[in-house]
Amino acid sequence: MPSKILNAWTGSSLVLRILGGLLIGAVLGLLAPQWTGVGILGKIFVSALKAIAPVLVALLVASSIAKAGGGLGPRFRTVIFLYIVTTLMAALVAVIGSFLFPVRLDLQAGAQGSAPGALTDVFTNLLTNMVMNPVQAVAGANYIGILFWAVLFGIGLKLLAGEGTVRVVSDLAEVASLCVKWIIQFAPFGILGLVFSAVSESGLEIFTVYGKLLLLLVGCMLFNTFVCNPLISFLATKRNPYPLLFTCLKKSGLNAFFTRSSAANIPINLELCEELGLDEDFYSVSIPLGATINMNGGAVTITVMTMAMAHTLGIEVSFFTALLLCVVAALGACGASGVAGGSLLLIPMACSFLGIGNDLAMQAVAIGFIIGVVQDSVETALNSSGDVFFTATAEFRARLSK
Repeated sequence: MPSKILNAWTGSSLVLRILGGLLIGAVLGLLAPQWTGVGILGKIFVSALKAIAPVLVALLVASSIAKAGGGLGPRFRTVIFLYIVTTLMAALVAVIGSFLFPVRLDLQAGAQGSAPGALTDVFTNLLTNMVMNPVQAVAGANYIGILFWAVLFGIGLKLLAGEGTVRVVSDLAEVASLCVKWIIQFAPFGILGLVFSAVSESGLEIFTVYGKLLLLLVGCMLFNTFVCNPLISFLATKRNPYPLLFTCLKKSGLNAFFTRSSAANIPINLELCEELGLDEDFYSVSIPLGATINMNGGAVTITVMTMAMAHTLGIEVSFFTALLLCVVAALGACGASGVAGGSLLLIPMACSFLGIGNDLAMQAVAIGFIIGVVQDSVETALNSSGDVFFTATAEFRARLSK
């Protein structure tokens, strides 16, 4: 009997199960917010994904490079180009949207915290994280460090190790992947807990108090996702990009929306790439890389919030200055961590570019955390699903050239 129930559960649509968890969590959050124990389901689910993701990425990247043949270079160049260009374009869309629909903030709430003061601080942090102790990198989910050391270990295995050793690393990667698949089967319960926590803690008030700001943020993100990114994909592959886009949003974006962590969604993206029939040697590196530098939503958040601060304080922003702000926001977004709220802490850096002090900028960060239940969820969903979308685009383009 238990085996029949398990087979029926795993054999049903994961998307429908997640939607069911979403609905139940929302209803419980509104009707029984005092049932705080329900939220533990979400914490356990996200913690499990975050725990296994660094190990999986390290093993997959190292084993993929150790086994890789030639021909990956052009695809890597393409996907990195796509990540960077679309992040810049997202910032440009946010600037245009901010000019067309200016938003002003209420700066009466106090704020405390620390954030990078300049773009050089971001790059310094990136370089420092890159050479962090590899064990600490895995334990702390530092994906820049994980990628750096996994690439070095992979090259070392390729040059010096025998087939048996490479096979052991590959088998360990397969075991980690299997653990991820088991965890994902519990996603509906995790989503139920996450939605319950969000609704019971924040309710629906954020839609009325910060509605205009949310509309601008989400509108810019959606325009970038449904117009700009598909256009770039079409130019690269000469094929209809929307079936791929909707698949990525359904199978990757939906889960990322609730976990609010690009890092935690890496295992799900790797599984989706496998379902799409992509080359594991390629996607096992491009997906973790995308979780680090493909930050379209982050660029939108940094730009919109900075422009809102400028409008609030009466600072005139020329179009040329706005273009420079796009570059600053895009580069800053690439330095945002792959965890919930990572892009918000880069707002003071962008504000400093316009001469706005840290004390005022941190109030914008505080507002960002208030609306983060929506803003950060949408941002992460679009960032994470975009990792798969552009990885597939790069591979499809490579196949066309053969």
